[in-house]
Amino acid sequence: MRYFHPIVWQLLAGTVFARTASFMTMPFLAIYLQQDFHASALMIGLAVGIPQLTATFGGFFGGFLTDRIGRKPVIIVSMIAWSLVFFGFAFAPNIWTLVICNALNGLCRSFFEPASQALMIDYTDERKRRRLFSIRYTAINLSAVVGPLVGVLIAQAGSMRTPFLITASMYAIYAIMLLWILRHANAPTTLHQKQRVGNIVQAIVHDHTLVLLVVASVLGTFVYSQTSSTMPQLLNLTMADGVALYSVLIAINSATVLILQLPLGILSERVSIKTSLITGVLLFSGGMICFQLADSWSFYIVAMIIFSVGEIFVFPMMSAVIEMIAPAHQKATYLGVMQFQSFGGFLGPMLGGLLLTHAASALYFVMACVSLLSLVCYLRALRHTTRFSN
Repeated sequence: MRYFHPIVWQLLAGTVFARTASFMTMPFLAIYLQQDFHASALMIGLAVGIPQLTATFGGFFGGFLTDRIGRKPVIIVSMIAWSLVFFGFAFAPNIWTLVICNALNGLCRSFFEPASQALMIDYTDERKRRRLFSIRYTAINLSAVVGPLVGVLIAQAGSMRTPFLITASMYAIYAIMLLWILRHANAPTTLHQKQRVGNIVQAIVHDHTLVLLVVASVLGTFVYSQTSSTMPQLLNLTMADGVALYSVLIAINSATVLILQLPLGILSERVSIKTSLITGVLLFSGGMICFQLADSWSFYIVAMIIFSVGEIFVFPMMSAVIEMIAPAHQKATYLGVMQFQSFGGFLGPMLGGLLLTHAASALYFVMACVSLLSLVCYLRALRHTTRFSN
């Protein structure tokens, strides 16, 4: 427990608490819209996809404000606003209110994420930060397993509105906890330079390493989004008991990440970031090829394990890379810019759906190629420095 500062452990525990609350509700939003509001498929798609879009553009401003006025105000205000948003979900009178609430949900997340990560970085020695992001990713995946199970139990005992009310209450409790935790925290000295948004945007656009990393992340998120969009549809069309198989694959993905994240994360600390990214993307791409070739449950399970191990090597590493290239006074801004990867999650279901309609037989070969294209971006981004090769 002494490996990280107590503030960091408290924020990691809060991450599990808050993400569990979120996963209690968001996976069932489409069902809520269909059953309680009789929404069309188009409206459900808009409502479910819009937070990815708002997070895409909100991350930069959240990060900028965090560097400008400090971590604490952004963290606390965004969490209070997040609580109010989920109360809005519970009492929404019509579908357009739900669409607005989910847009604000993505915006709150895009403000909270870079601010909380930046605060954890402030309290963590540089040599420990790769493990920090690995543990944080494990915490998020733990929430992804527990949250939906709790949400189902609560919804069965009451109505579909009940999980949203509980989530709103949990966020309010967490906001109060943060007020107490951060009030008594003596934050390390951070640099808050008064810079104009236009100047920062210009500097970021000319940071070719950051731009290439953002493009790589968008491509990676685009590929990953297929596991929750086209994959269940394709399995339902091509495999007997495809829905049951998909449920098993999601469980295997979660279990693989939970079991292997920490040991593989510690192992990855012994090799360079560049080696970790190459290994992860190749496994990611290999998993997609195996999905395309799979014709049995066992083949699909092996493919998901390969894919999940690639996920372990790639996704937690991105925050560590961004933290390393960011100027000391722009840590949160750079982490906020990485929220642009949500754009891949917004485009993925739409473009993947088009491929499923017109080129289903080559869908995951295409995704494997997109994954390899992200590797090209990573390598080009890291080629100008030896820091990531050591």
